[in-house]
Amino acid sequence: VQLQASGGGLVQTGGSLKLSCANTGSPRRITVMGWYRQAPGTQREMVAQLTDGGSRIYANSAKGRFTISGDPTKNILYLQMDSLKPEDTGLYYCMGDFKFWGQGTEVTVSS
Repeated sequence: VQLQASGGGLVQTGGSLKLSCANTGSPRRITVMGWYRQAPGTQREMVAQLTDGGSRIYANSAKGRFTISGDPTKNILYLQMDSLKPEDTGLYYCMGDFKFWGQGTEVTVSS
């Protein structure tokens, strides 16, 4: 499994970005996928997760602004991020089953 994340970039406060993640390696049944964020000098934290059954959980900071979608069974994941804030800045990682991690895509929100 090689999770490849893309879609990061530089946006102004209030802007939107959509992150994508796909498995470019051998397909594998994955039951849960998620997005994690790590800002400079901080620990990696969960942003949102999606199970193969369609259950979603969000960090409090993401609720109402971010939407996770995709299909873990097909190793595909998205994160629509709206109303972005400077505190959303960081490196966003795609995760599969808590053991597969992508290389990260950088999101920078300017004030």
